This record gives sequence, C-alpha cells and structure tokens, in this order.
Amino acid sequence: MPNRKKMPRIREVKNLVVPPPEIWHLSNGIPVYETNLGTQDILKLELVFFAGRPFERKKLASRCTAALMREGTRQRTSAELAEVIDYYGGTLSMPISMDIAGVQLYSLTKHFEKLLPLATEMLSEPLFPQEELDSFIVRNKQRLQVDLTKNDFVAYRKFTELLYGKHHPYGYNSYADTYGAITRDDLVTHFQENYTSGNCQIFLSGRISEPVRRLLDEQLGQAIPKGKRRPVAPLTVNHLPKKLNEPIPDSVQKAVRIGCHLFERQHPDYNGMYVLNTILGGYFGSRLMTNIREEKGYTYNIYSSHEAMLYGGYFYVGTEVGNEFVDKTVQEIYVEMEKLQQDLVDDDELEMVKNYLLGTLLTNLDGPFNIAEVVKTFVSEGLELSAFEELATAIKNITAEEVRELARKYFSKKDMWEVIV
Repeated sequence: MPNRKKMPRIREVKNLVVPPPEIWHLSNGIPVYETNLGTQDILKLELVFFAGRPFERKKLASRCTAALMREGTRQRTSAELAEVIDYYGGTLSMPISMDIAGVQLYSLTKHFEKLLPLATEMLSEPLFPQEELDSFIVRNKQRLQVDLTKNDFVAYRKFTELLYGKHHPYGYNSYADTYGAITRDDLVTHFQENYTSGNCQIFLSGRISEPVRRLLDEQLGQAIPKGKRRPVAPLTVNHLPKKLNEPIPDSVQKAVRIGCHLFERQHPDYNGMYVLNTILGGYFGSRLMTNIREEKGYTYNIYSSHEAMLYGGYFYVGTEVGNEFVDKTVQEIYVEMEKLQQDLVDDDELEMVKNYLLGTLLTNLDGPFNIAEVVKTFVSEGLELSAFEELATAIKNITAEEVRELARKYFSKKDMWEVIV
C-alpha cells in the first residue's frame, strides 16, 4: 500500500516532443495534417479557414458567417442537420477566433461516412436563410444588452478598443447598429472569398484508416472551391497609452484592465514572456493571486494574460474589486510588476513555475485530439512543430536574470493602458 503521508517524488518532465503528423493533400490542394493515434474508434476532423476579422469586408461578417453556416443548406434545414448529427452521436461546431474560423466534427469511425457529408454540404452550399439571420441578429442584440450591464465585459471592450482603435479588426466592438447593418449578401461575400481550398488547412486525428482518407478526399476534395487567401492590409495601432475611468451608477464593484501591446507567437521574446506572465498572474499560485487575493483580500479572482494573434498581441491584468479597493488594487498590481523589474525571482518559485508549465505542456500531448490541437495551433500560426520543443527548452533553461530583463522591457508603468469600469 502507498504511504499517503509521504508526498510522491517530483519527477522532471522530459521528452516533450510533438509526434509529427503525416501530411498529405486532397485533390483540390488542401493540406491534411493527420495524427493517427489512439485506441478508440473515434475521429476528430477540424477545418481551419483564415476567415476571421482581418479578412472581413464588413464588421461582424466573420462571426455571422460562421454562425449561420450550420443553419441550413440547399438540401437540409438546420433542424434536419441537427437531427442527423444527434442520431449518429456526433458533434458539429463552428469555432471562431479573431483570425480563424473553423468547422469541427467529432464522430465514431463507423458513422464518419454518415456525418462527413453534412460538413461537406455546409462548406459547399450553405443557404444563409434570411429568417435565420434575422433571428440571429435579434438574439445577439438581446444578449449584448444583457452583457453591457456587466462591468468586466464592458472593461474588456473598452480596453481593446483603446489599445487598437475603433476600426481595427482587433479593436472594434459590436453594437446593436453593427448587427443591424449585416445583410445576407455580406455573409455570402465573406463565405465565397474566404472559405476556399487555398485558404484552408485540415487537421485529422484519432483512429484513421484508408477508407477514411478516401472518403475525405471524395467529399471535401471535390466540394471546397479553389481560391487563395486574401491579403491583409497593414494594420496600424494606437501607441500612446491612455487611461479611462467609466463610472456605472449603482455598481458595487469595478472591473480593472491594465495592459499593453505585445507580439505574436513568432516573436523571440514570446517563450520568455510565457514564463514571466505565469509568474505574475498566469496560474493560481501567481504573485497577483498571493498578494491581492490571499493576503489583502481585495478580490476573489485576479489574473494576467498574454493574447497572441496572427498580426500582433497584447498583455493585460484583469480583476473585479469592490469600489473601496480599486486604488489599492491598481497600486498593488504595479508593485508586483516593479518587484519583478527590481528583484530576482528566487529559485523555489522559479522551479515551481517551470514544473507547472512543463506539466501543462505534457497534458497538451495527452491523446491524439490534444496533439492535433497543438499541431493546429503552431501550423495555423506559421510555425514549425519544433517551436513546441523550443518552448519547453526555454521554460527549462530560463534564468531569474532573464525574467527580470523581460519585466524591465515590457512591464514599464508608462507603457500601460488602464481601464476601470
């Protein structure tokens, strides 16, 4: 029997290597990244299109197009699509981020031939019914009205809008009028320009056989039209930091966002910033948590995040605190940043963060679906898979001196944008 009073020995995480996918192409030229692993007869198919905000001609076109694609095709209504998916135990979703839009299908291997044609219909002949678009607009206007009563939601909108500008793809916000201006023609145009073979990558994972490959080519290799990725015009951003304090009547607490411009994943400082952000506020034992939640009791939750996109990135600290603690909380956030700029992180804390991050990376390689997600993240952002190993190596080898230099470089108070709502 194990001794429950004795903590198990902490073991070093080694061999963090992404199993390389097999790469092949459909008849229309779409690359397929195949992760043929696992013990269960289940498949995950994900198509990634570079069809997010930077590729829009009209605000919200990317989000509305992705949402309406599953609301009916020339052959089936949305209810009929849902019934077939449910009958065969599949899951079909349309995830979308700032830069990319996707089609994600989970299926038992034996039912793949029944479910794949549904995805093919959506990608070749979506109907974009006017009545579904009208309902979508009404629902989102109502949801927006509710969300705008939430301090943290408003603070995030204000922060990104100030950081990038009202007309930047990463900075604009949706309003009732923005939804009202969307037409069916906008969706059709966005779909025709961006959901093409030259603008697509496919990630297939699970137990994969030759019939699955053949079926994929017969369906998607023929249905998705040829085309190229639309070029993106140079994106300019606001560079002069600003502060915004927007009161909301009768609110008992305020949302705080403090941050700055950063960079995409390809930047040479990304790996080091990954560690620095974790130390400051990227996990439950972070400095912000220890100081502002556990010691001071100003808030229930506080965190920091580094968001990396295709054409830039940003860092921010986020929290919600009672009105009487706002000034003290902001002060303590800067205190923790300044400590990282002035003092070296001690060995125990740095080792704890390294072990935490390496354990997270190890979890990312647990199973074919997680591995395929890693492959998708790096491939879609234009990186080699060796970048994952380089990240693990950087985490293992980073020194306290390097952490301090990064803090001095990126945590300067004069470069920070502040939003309090």
